Amino acid sequence: MDAAAYQSVALSLGLGLLVGLQRQWSKSDIAGIRTFPLITLLGTMCGLLSDGSPGWLAAAALVTVAVLLAVANFAKMKSGESDFGLTTEAAALLMCLVGVALGTGVRGPAIVVSGIVAVLLQWKDRLHGFVGRMGEEDIRSVIRLALIGLVILPVLPNKAYGPYNVLNPYEIWRMVVLIVGISMAAYVVHKLVGPGVGAVVGGVLGGLISSTATTVSYARQTKSTPRANAAAALVIVIASTIVNVRVLFEIGVVSPQLFRSAALPIGAMLLLMLVECVVFMIPMRNSAADGTRHDDPTQLTAAIVFGVLYAAILFVVAAAKDLFGDGALYGIAAVSGLTDVDAITLSTAKLFNDGRVEADAAWRVILLATLSNLVFKTGAVAVLGSRKLLTYVTVLLGFALIGGATLLWLWPDPGLALPGEWFPREIVNG
Repeated sequence: MDAAAYQSVALSLGLGLLVGLQRQWSKSDIAGIRTFPLITLLGTMCGLLSDGSPGWLAAAALVTVAVLLAVANFAKMKSGESDFGLTTEAAALLMCLVGVALGTGVRGPAIVVSGIVAVLLQWKDRLHGFVGRMGEEDIRSVIRLALIGLVILPVLPNKAYGPYNVLNPYEIWRMVVLIVGISMAAYVVHKLVGPGVGAVVGGVLGGLISSTATTVSYARQTKSTPRANAAAALVIVIASTIVNVRVLFEIGVVSPQLFRSAALPIGAMLLLMLVECVVFMIPMRNSAADGTRHDDPTQLTAAIVFGVLYAAILFVVAAAKDLFGDGALYGIAAVSGLTDVDAITLSTAKLFNDGRVEADAAWRVILLATLSNLVFKTGAVAVLGSRKLLTYVTVLLGFALIGGATLLWLWPDPGLALPGEWFPREIVNG
């Protein structure tokens, strides 16, 4: 055997010891610190001896391990034990296949799978506790997310329709999956950490789930809880700041080329608002904000509404660009950005990919939409919140608006675009 074969044996031993250590610590009666390395090495030897085609040898190894596990469980049953789990048995069979993969040179996936096995085994109590805290609505959310991303998306036609060939059902719904996925991840974190997370974390999660909904919710609180004015303002400003992070992420996923041009100006806007947050946070660090309830982002109706909105903006922007030039895009951005920045961001990035919008115009359209959204939030606070909250928000978001308008006015043409691609093209191409 050559050096690569010995490396596979060493890796097999190490990964088997890793999983076996966890099982031994958990006091498993089936397999532990010695058995798991032996099972993994069995698979590795089958892979090494198979000359790259481990079919029948791998099957024989799996059957052998399965028989040994069945004998061990039968012995437990004869001794009167009735607690039969399948976790250790499944892990043993999987580690046998990990050994086969190592023996045939498939090292990367084998190492990753071994790590996942060890983590899943160790996190038994955490995972069970997490599931135990889930209610019926949480389970429905998971199922709806699967419906949106794994059932609806694959069956949609991947073909452009319409006068400007921009309405592709598959691409439109893929943007829905992206937005729902981002919001759902933040929603899950919010559910895990609970309502009493403080203004900073509340603002970050609110910005990832829905900064507009967060603004409306906290503005309403100040009507009945005047002492929450400062903390509510801090949450609103942080949530509005996180919108820039969300926008940059969306651009990077959909259009890495546009990200090269948009990262610096939108990053400058993000930095300006971060400075505002830090300056405002220092005197307000002891203020407390009540938690807010966020709606489940996997609601199918909301997903469809976003999909329709995204498609409509995509079509209108393409038509306006064709009929009136880039100037019309700014008016569309100002209007559409009032209530939703995601749709105009994704549609502009898509049109840039199609060569319909130049990079300099694209990032300016997106930045203008985020500024329009700040105006809408200020108006929402004026209608729903207290006067003191309105004073805070007007000053803080007012500075951000002035800074953003200055960026739009003074930022040069694409000369400062970032070299290289920060987001791998594989993410975009799936």
